[in-house]
Amino acid sequence: MQTSFFKMHGLGNDFVILDERAGHLPLTPARIAALAHRRRGIGCDQLVTLRPACAEGADVFVRFFNPDGSEAGACGNASRCVAELIFRQTGNRRPVLQTRAGTLPARIEADGLVTVDMGVPRLEWQAVPLAVEMDTLHLPLEGDPAAASMGNPHATFFVKDFSMLSHGHALEHDPLFPERANIGFARIDTPEHMRLKVHERGAGVTEACGSGACAAVVNAVRRGLVQRRCTVELDGGLLQIEWVESGPQAGHVLMTGATATAFEGTVDLATYAS
Repeated sequence: MQTSFFKMHGLGNDFVILDERAGHLPLTPARIAALAHRRRGIGCDQLVTLRPACAEGADVFVRFFNPDGSEAGACGNASRCVAELIFRQTGNRRPVLQTRAGTLPARIEADGLVTVDMGVPRLEWQAVPLAVEMDTLHLPLEGDPAAASMGNPHATFFVKDFSMLSHGHALEHDPLFPERANIGFARIDTPEHMRLKVHERGAGVTEACGSGACAAVVNAVRRGLVQRRCTVELDGGLLQIEWVESGPQAGHVLMTGATATAFEGTVDLATYAS
């Protein structure tokens, strides 16, 4: 079955986007994993599908899949890429994305950057989720991480260097995280700037992680380490994160950064594992 796709990225965090608005495609976890494979498929950090929205006011329903075929509830950089794609297709500078984690309003800025409202972080242990009741600001793991959900589970370690990065896979699968977790390692440079590396659940270390940047700023603000508006430097570039303090968007986390289309193409799904 031939279908077209878009290969897009946000700061090097790359995605294969498939359009299912005209009809569902025969996508299985095995086929998704095959498409995401770096050498035998198209290759991506996550595969994204677009379907007709069913939520009032939303433009499109977006699903996110990890390269192992499992589904993720949210992805910040992919959401920004989808917002840019919808803008190019419709001219709407304020598209609204429906996801399993809720609706995400987006905005195409005058300078071409894309802002997505990632919603209100969930800080309760059940919402992350964690295996047992505990204080999400101090998890009982070596390195004293903090946890938050941005529609997907995150744990943030505050570090002086990134020597712990090699432990990302083991931490992702720690029994404390019943749904596994994205593991962030944040170095605080100033109250307005942090350096971040993220081991993404099901993907490994990526060049950027939008929801991970949001969670890192939220957790750093909770620890009193940064201001509520902070630049996050990732391997792939810069994201501006703001945890809004007051006004109509109080409590919401806004993420702004660049997007790019690498290429477009067609793929025969039948040639990949079913």
